[in-house]
Amino acid sequence: MKEQEIIEHLKKENEEFRKILEEHHGLDATLAEIDRKVYLTPEEEVERKKLQKQKLAKKDKMAEFIRDFKKTHP
Repeated sequence: MKEQEIIEHLKKENEEFRKILEEHHGLDATLAEIDRKVYLTPEEEVERKKLQKQKLAKKDKMAEFIRDFKKTHP
């Protein structure tokens, strides 16, 4: 099973994975909005870094779900 197929399966079958994926997309949209600005205040820079770390944590968690799925569905 290809990784994209696994993601689609997890989106349908796993509520926690779906929630994490939606949060990841939300963070991505927020970061894109911030990145449209020409200049960021120091507070916005801090917020941007915080959001990037949250987004990376979500991505890591999704990768963990995918690894676990691959282990249990060879």
